[in-house]
Amino acid sequence: MKFGLNFFPSFRLTDGSTAEYFAQCVRLAERADALGFNSVKAVEHYFFEYGGYSPNPVVFLSAVAARTRRIRPITGAVIPAFNNPIKVAAELALLDNISGGRLDAGFGRGFIPTEFEAFGVSMEESRARFEEGLDIVTRLWTEERVSYEGTFHSFRDVRLLPRPVQKPHPPIWVAAVGTMESFVWAGRRGYHMMIVPYAGDMQRVREMVRAYRQAWRDAGHPPGREQMQSSLHCYVAETHRDAVEGARPRVERYIDVFGEAVSSWAAHRSGQYVGYSAMVDSIAKTTVESMLEGKQALIGTPDEVVEQLRYHLDLFGEIEPSMQINFGGMSDREAFRTLELFASRVMPRFAPA
Repeated sequence: MKFGLNFFPSFRLTDGSTAEYFAQCVRLAERADALGFNSVKAVEHYFFEYGGYSPNPVVFLSAVAARTRRIRPITGAVIPAFNNPIKVAAELALLDNISGGRLDAGFGRGFIPTEFEAFGVSMEESRARFEEGLDIVTRLWTEERVSYEGTFHSFRDVRLLPRPVQKPHPPIWVAAVGTMESFVWAGRRGYHMMIVPYAGDMQRVREMVRAYRQAWRDAGHPPGREQMQSSLHCYVAETHRDAVEGARPRVERYIDVFGEAVSSWAAHRSGQYVGYSAMVDSIAKTTVESMLEGKQALIGTPDEVVEQLRYHLDLFGEIEPSMQINFGGMSDREAFRTLELFASRVMPRFAPA
């Protein structure tokens, strides 16, 4: 079973500086590399303290690639609607070269109305821009010269440099939260999935995961070769009380900054994001207790986290937990304790027999 780290900034400057946060992330990534973790993921968001300190995951992941030897950097995710796909293809190919062919390339649609407004992009175009952008990127990676006439981008005779190390191209992942169409589309195309189970009803997410796996098989892709990452908050301590009380202010900070970022959903509706207003309201009411009750996070002693992980495996099938271990302005002591306890007392319980 594979395990990964997910660096999603969710702090205020009263908790520490941006420079301190990313220095902590790099140290954690270095240690995770030595401990046998599989991946390090970084986000693309803007303007808010919910993710906004990470506007370009490629920049951060290049630093991680330079300080590690085996762990795989994964963009979680690049947003084609906010970027020129030629530039995205070139930057990701460069990261694949810098990392020695370790890149996993994750793409998403974006979901925060204010971000779309600032970039002058309609949310009603998000799916079309996402699909066109991803089509352009893959063609640039695999064809010597590309001409393209699309709805949003047109160009002639473009030759991408550098070329990716991995052939035919780096593994492609799609980030999806609550839209069945996204899950089915990714399965048909043979792309891997990044899910966020705490962002919705767990049984509903289970249905979408099953639909994804079925679409994968129906499209003729090798059964069982699909991969799935599940984003989960993780806080591990020696006692249940220490874990819950330690995680509480971090979860509260995360929900606090999340609420600010998505407040514009109160006055926004989009046919491309059916049900998102209800999902946003649900997350805004999240507490440590609701996370534990709904088994939406990995919080507790090592033994408790093992049982929580088994629940997720039973619910979704084979997954790679992609864990936020330094969310909400967390200290070095807390983050490294979670990392070390997870590596020494949780991971071995899922090792092959």
